[in-house]
Amino acid sequence: MLLICTIVKNKQMAVKRPSTWKEWVEVFLRLVLLGFQGALFCIILYRVVPVPMTPLMVMRGFPFEKTWVPFEEINPVVVKAAITAEDPKFVDHYGFDLAAIKESIEKSIDKGKKPKGRSTISQQSTKNLFFGTRRSWVRKGLEVPLTICVETFWTKRRIIEVYLNIIEMGDKVYGIEAASQKYFKKKASKLSKAEAVAIVICFPSPLKRIPNKLTATLRKKQGTIQRWMSGFEPAPKWWWEE
Repeated sequence: MLLICTIVKNKQMAVKRPSTWKEWVEVFLRLVLLGFQGALFCIILYRVVPVPMTPLMVMRGFPFEKTWVPFEEINPVVVKAAITAEDPKFVDHYGFDLAAIKESIEKSIDKGKKPKGRSTISQQSTKNLFFGTRRSWVRKGLEVPLTICVETFWTKRRIIEVYLNIIEMGDKVYGIEAASQKYFKKKASKLSKAEAVAIVICFPSPLKRIPNKLTATLRKKQGTIQRWMSGFEPAPKWWWEE
C-alpha cells in the first residue's frame, strides 16, 4: 500500500505543470538563477584551474588542437600584441570600454546601421568561456553580469591568460600555443614580434584569416600594429606578477 501511495504521489508531482504566467515566470527566473550560479561556480573554479574546453569547442566538434600554457610561458610580445590590437585600455577599465561603445553607437546611428562590437578582452574571454559565436541581444545581456564577475574574481593577468588559451585560431585550433605550432612550427614562447602580430590580427575572423598567409590588407595592418607596439607598455612588469 505504501509503495502504491508513493507511486501515485510521484505521478501527481510529475504531471504538475505551471498553469499561469506567474508560475511560468517563476520557473524561468529559477532557471536563470540556477544557470547564473553554475556560471559563477565555473568562474571561481577557472580562476586557478585551466579551462579544459568551451561550448564553441564542443559545437565545432572533436578532436581539436589545444595546449594550455601558463602565463609565464607566454611570450610577452604576444600579450603586448593582443592588448595593442584588441583592447589598448585593458589594464585601465573594469571590463567595459564605455568610450569605445559610445563611439561605436554614434557612428552606427550616423550610418543607419547596427552597432558593431567593441568588446574588450574581458568581454571576449567571457563570450568564449560560456557562449558560441552567434550574436544576439540576449547573449549580450547575459554577457554583462558574467563579465563583471570575471573582472571581480580574476586578475587582469588571469583574464589575458585564459583569453590567449581558449580563443579560436582556425578550424578546430584553439589558443596561442596551438596556433603557433600549426602556423609557424614553433612554441608560442619563441614567436617573433611579426609572427605574434600575424596571429593576433586573425582573432576577429579565425576561420577566414591565416596567420602565415596574410593578404596584402592584413600585412598592412600587421605593420601598423607593430608600429603601435613601439613605445606602448600595457602595464609595468611588476603589475603582472601574482
